[in-house]
Amino acid sequence: MDIALLGGTGDIGQGLALRWADDTNHTIIIGSRKAQKAANKAEEYEAELASRGHDDPSIAGLVNEEAAARADVVVAAVPAYHLTDTIDAVADELDDATLVAPAVGMQRDEDGFHYNRPGAGSVTQLAENAAPDDTAVVGAFHNLAAGRLANLDADLDWDTIVVGDDTDAKDTVCELAEGIEGIRALDGGPLANAAEIEGLTPLLINVARHNDGLHDLGVRFQ
Repeated sequence: MDIALLGGTGDIGQGLALRWADDTNHTIIIGSRKAQKAANKAEEYEAELASRGHDDPSIAGLVNEEAAARADVVVAAVPAYHLTDTIDAVADELDDATLVAPAVGMQRDEDGFHYNRPGAGSVTQLAENAAPDDTAVVGAFHNLAAGRLANLDADLDWDTIVVGDDTDAKDTVCELAEGIEGIRALDGGPLANAAEIEGLTPLLINVARHNDGLHDLGVRFQ
């Protein structure tokens, strides 16, 4: 499949791009609001993959609208406060693509990180509200530690919980997730369950901050 990562120059976008390019044969397209920034990051990712023995790796770097127009699956890998603006900007290009929302809204104070639940109920619901009516929206990759994800020397042993109201789209995202070595996709039910999943992310960050040896913490259900 052709996968566009809008905001693919950022932390979670970088990790997903590198892992999919390293572990699968999917076509990876890096999106950004600035074409040159996307192109530069695509070249950086290609260099990383070439250093690991990939023959002639090819990752495209395009402005977000062009990236979305080429993709079967579009990952809005942007912070929660940029999510709706990013989706609005590419809405006319989404067509039949599946839109994936990994963003989590958080606030930080002297005690730590806290889930900032939006009025819509969840950040994934914000994506659903902003997307065109015929675009299937799926929530996934909320609880992945971006630093470890982007480190191709690091083994993964994580679950990602996938939520959505379109069964086919959710199955597609589960398949993409499990294409990354060390990630297991679990069905979390409909999109209405997204808030409970998003709320795990600040918990994981707080636990990692206060316990030695738990840096880049993830979740595994047994």
